[in-house]
Amino acid sequence: MFMKFFKRDVSILKKCKYNIVGLDCADCANKIQEHLNNHPHFHNVSVNFSTSKISFETDYTSNIVRKVNQIISGIEPEAYLLNDDKKQASSMLVNVLRIIVAVALLLSTYFVDNALYDKMVIILVYVILVMRVLFNAIKQLLHFTINENFLITISTIGAYVIGEYMEGAMVLILYEIGKILENLAINHSRNSISHLLDIKPDYANLEDGRKVSPEEVKIGDVIVVKAGEKVPLDGVILEGKSSLDTSSLTGESKLVEVEENMEVLSGSINQNGLLKIKVKANYDDSMVSKVLKMVEEASDRKAKTETFISKLSKIYTPVVIGLAILVAIVLPYLGKVSFNTSIYRALSFLVIACPCAIVISVPLSYFSGIGFLSKKGILVKGSNYLDAIKDVNEFVFDKTGTLTNGHFTITSSTILSGNEDDFVNYLILGERLSNHPIALAILDYYCDKKDVITQDVSDYKEIAGFGISYRINNKLVKVGNAKLVSYYKKELAGTHVYVSVDDIILGYVTLNDQIKGSASKLISSLHKRGLKVSLFTGDNVDIARNVAQSLGISEFYGEMLPNDKYKKLEEKISNGNKVAFVGDGVNDAPVLARADVGISLGLSGSSAAIETSDIVIMNDDLLKINTALDAAYFTNKIIKENLLFALIVKMLVLTFSVLGFSTMWQAVFADVGVTIITILNTLRILKH
Repeated sequence: MFMKFFKRDVSILKKCKYNIVGLDCADCANKIQEHLNNHPHFHNVSVNFSTSKISFETDYTSNIVRKVNQIISGIEPEAYLLNDDKKQASSMLVNVLRIIVAVALLLSTYFVDNALYDKMVIILVYVILVMRVLFNAIKQLLHFTINENFLITISTIGAYVIGEYMEGAMVLILYEIGKILENLAINHSRNSISHLLDIKPDYANLEDGRKVSPEEVKIGDVIVVKAGEKVPLDGVILEGKSSLDTSSLTGESKLVEVEENMEVLSGSINQNGLLKIKVKANYDDSMVSKVLKMVEEASDRKAKTETFISKLSKIYTPVVIGLAILVAIVLPYLGKVSFNTSIYRALSFLVIACPCAIVISVPLSYFSGIGFLSKKGILVKGSNYLDAIKDVNEFVFDKTGTLTNGHFTITSSTILSGNEDDFVNYLILGERLSNHPIALAILDYYCDKKDVITQDVSDYKEIAGFGISYRINNKLVKVGNAKLVSYYKKELAGTHVYVSVDDIILGYVTLNDQIKGSASKLISSLHKRGLKVSLFTGDNVDIARNVAQSLGISEFYGEMLPNDKYKKLEEKISNGNKVAFVGDGVNDAPVLARADVGISLGLSGSSAAIETSDIVIMNDDLLKINTALDAAYFTNKIIKENLLFALIVKMLVLTFSVLGFSTMWQAVFADVGVTIITILNTLRILKH
């Protein structure tokens, strides 16, 4: 480990990402990742079984694919890096042909009545079918890996040795057919998820008529998007008017009307008209790239169930082999069972005990849940968060911009000292330098009524939870809440912004913010689920109370600074609650990061909130939280169904095999058949 650290030079590491062909074993994916991470020339390796992708950093400069394939082949001999699937298709075709030839040879024994011919055919069938499995098993043993290839090899060769020739051959055929069906089921699951996430634009039309890759387009370039085409990059419309389908990003089926000077996001589909768009972000920074990156990286953050299954699989196979040996040795001494019979039952035990159904179905279930939610416009940054949200028993909401629209309107202004012109001038001078929703509302209201002041200010400061301060003509001006200007008189309902100059309060404006229509429905549904709901806000307690009462929230806290929110949330979590926090502002970032599950809003949310949150609601529809909860519960239900079904079937067949009531044929079903059924059951997540 020391040598690896010593050799690493971050400045020369090359980032690589490839598809892995033939990766049909989740346990092998974990082993490949672990093995490469322990290699001195590979760093930050991530192998995603659900998407069949591998990413890593390396200091190798040439023959990278060949070097990685050498390592992979020792763990999963049939897996390799490739940019297309032609070899995978040909490999599957070869396996199908091998099975057809083996079946034809076995059938021929029914028409040729010759013992020597029968024996030669059986040997040939074993050679055709066993050699591949045996070769893989030996290769994996050399890398200290034991998996189903080893178990099947021992079982079938053992069956031949004890004289069960035909049954051993049929087990091999059924196993091979099962593996092909298993691969088809896995690929179908992966393709279903891929189609859900098929939002990447293939090309961009430059204004000069050239068709290029979106990665080649630079900031400031002008692109043309025709009707029916995807918007390849984020930008601003220079010419044109159209309707955009943004469902792949937001999950919202309603078309969005756009025209000149409006911003558009990559991944949207132009339904009609011709748009000329000035690009404002490179492809890597575009919305579609961020969405795809978040979804692809989601499986790298594993849920506790996945981690447990991964650890269990490392000790599972050796334990199974030990139990099979015990079955072979102990049974003859417990009853009237011959050694041949006890060995046969032990060999069946080995086939049944393969953990594929459990190891494969769990990660596929989580990734199917994440893929389903991404199609609905909900980005979950890891299966651990999909797992965590099902255990949440309390939701805490920020108020402004989360439960309310965040679009403030000024209802009145009150002058306490001086004249209105001075009051408005000082107010605009400060707010024109802020991006806070209240500041934007004030500017929108007053700048239509008088000229924008361009006078420079100095020592401008934003004070989180209070407001702003600045100096002009040697005067200290404060614009913010009552605490900032030390105004202690009873306030009326509404949000108030005060202006003071050298500690003399000139007056204040009163603003109101409307509660979102979806907020009441969401809070009601959360209560019906038996979940607790709380409200945190920086606004005064009276405003907090009014909003809370309107929404049926019994617990609320007002006049909270970012640090107050953090401490209160910490207190709730330390009391044993599983808490989800929903917010959108910069000041919500620390609380979003601390919550068991942080949920941010993708459209109105700040970059800091989106980056630190665990789940992003792309279209700001609060009711999507219900969708996320339903998907999390359903995914958990499918995982439990798969695990329970696999364990019950395996335990029953294991018991029957030890007692002599089942054969190797049932053993193959308990292995490959159960795996296929659990994978097909997992596909229900994508369609529920």
